Amino acid sequence: MPYNCGHENLMSGISILGLEGTAWNLSAAIVDEDDVVVENTATYKPPTGGIHPREAAQHHANHIAGVIRKTLEKRRGRINAVAFSMGPGLGPCLRTVATAARALALSLDAPLIGVNHCIAHIEVGIWKTPAHDPVALYVSGANSQVLSYRAGHYRVFGETLDIGIGNALDKFARSAGLSHPGGPKVEELAKHATQYIKLPYTVKGMDFSFSGLATAAHEASRKYPLPDVCHSFQETAFAMLVEVTERAVAHTGKSEVLLAGGVGANSRLREMLGVMCNDRGIGFYVPEKRFMGDNGAMIAYLGLLMYKSGYRTEIPDSKVNPDYRPDDAVVTWR
Repeated sequence: MPYNCGHENLMSGISILGLEGTAWNLSAAIVDEDDVVVENTATYKPPTGGIHPREAAQHHANHIAGVIRKTLEKRRGRINAVAFSMGPGLGPCLRTVATAARALALSLDAPLIGVNHCIAHIEVGIWKTPAHDPVALYVSGANSQVLSYRAGHYRVFGETLDIGIGNALDKFARSAGLSHPGGPKVEELAKHATQYIKLPYTVKGMDFSFSGLATAAHEASRKYPLPDVCHSFQETAFAMLVEVTERAVAHTGKSEVLLAGGVGANSRLREMLGVMCNDRGIGFYVPEKRFMGDNGAMIAYLGLLMYKSGYRTEIPDSKVNPDYRPDDAVVTWR
């Protein structure tokens, strides 16, 4: 397992290179303690349907050397560590990027730091907003969770019981004949709706479910105009997310909400969360769009926090974990 080796050589001017490639977006970035120095990406775009894990991994393998090379050309001095996503994510993609990270760490004679992808989304959001100790709603393709830090871990207060909201939106979009990625197309069509159609609202305790909603929306699209179904899908799904987030705020007593993850780019979800936070008199924070989707900067920044806390991942302990839960990660930097 990774271990804490103390605070050696923690000089100012630390630079960390981060590699992200858990799914469709391959990205490399260098960050220092002030900002993102450089970032380069190469995005996998499936010709049809959703993401094909082996094809995405082959895309990453084909492009990772060029992405890293372009990134290193802009470095300022020594790279203190190489950070990479250990998980969660698509296994073939994770393994491809982890192999590159190990080779790069060895060639640069720099330590390796394996990070949790979900926590990286939250920490970069805290870095790039005034948030300090928020309840985080993390929503992406495969993940949908409500989390907050307490006593050495990011605790999950609620999560999806089946598929993530992003995958649910994409699944419905494909069934309606919309191209990938479906979320932005559903959002745009929803703006032209004229009515709300009742769809399954599934919140069980502090958890939520989206698979039944996607199926019901597909059935509804055979009877009602597509803009109305898109609007109804969003309103139902986002109300579920906001309800659980509000309950977590009430439970923890915290005064901030942070929206993280690629689905957080949706303007209607932002609006609904903003209304809830305004009604409760608490802060609501969203980082700029470049930090919402998967990006190398978030991996590099979490790597920087972990590096400063003395955290290192030995090569033999750097095996990826496609099911790496954020509440399994020990938080050494708070």
